[in-house]
Amino acid sequence: MSNSELLNVEPLDLQFPFELRKQISCSLYLTNKTDNHVAFKVKTTNPKKYCVRPNTGVVLPRSTCEVLVTMQAQKEAPSDMQCKDKFLLQGVIASPGVTAKEVTPEMFSKEAGHLVEETKLRVTYVAPPQPPSPVHEGSEEGSSPRASVSDNGGQASEFSSQRFIAADKVEPQDNTSEARSLITKLTEEKQSAIQLNNKLQRELDQLRRDSKRGQSAMPLMYVLLVGLIGLILGYIVKST
Repeated sequence: MSNSELLNVEPLDLQFPFELRKQISCSLYLTNKTDNHVAFKVKTTNPKKYCVRPNTGVVLPRSTCEVLVTMQAQKEAPSDMQCKDKFLLQGVIASPGVTAKEVTPEMFSKEAGHLVEETKLRVTYVAPPQPPSPVHEGSEEGSSPRASVSDNGGQASEFSSQRFIAADKVEPQDNTSEARSLITKLTEEKQSAIQLNNKLQRELDQLRRDSKRGQSAMPLMYVLLVGLIGLILGYIVKST
């Protein structure tokens, strides 16, 4: 507790149970020791790291106001777990009936002749609270994996599940598409071969008829066509 005349500030040491990637909050209590309205303003050396609500306001006479200081989630822990951040709480007597919206920076200007009371606060990191130890070690080993999933609110497990489901959907679709393309290509080639075979068969029949009529050049053509038809039929058998 501070020894100021306007506001008692508690605590003077803002303690944050440090945990990586987690927002941590600490409450600051301002108690008005006077019969006047006291306006306050909270400043810090690292404004991007902290969120203060409210950072300005008015404490009514003989009353207490709570200020919530929230440290943003940190990606790295300091090597020595020491914090050099500081806070400065300014207090000044305000006009009767003044509201928080009417508090302006000029009210805390010493150059303008205002009596500004200042209280310095420091920040320290403390170890996060440990969960209660289980009665049996076997129970702890059995429950730890379930507890870790529950603490994540199921989000990590749901994401993993969705990712595997998506992969399972994509891979069979790709394989099926390739198989269908191959089957379609083979079917088209088979149909073309059958059509060509039918055409050659018709021409062969015609040659046979012409051969019976005594055309001397037909036997050689006949032999060639028979050989070609044999090759086509062999291709069709291999394709199927």
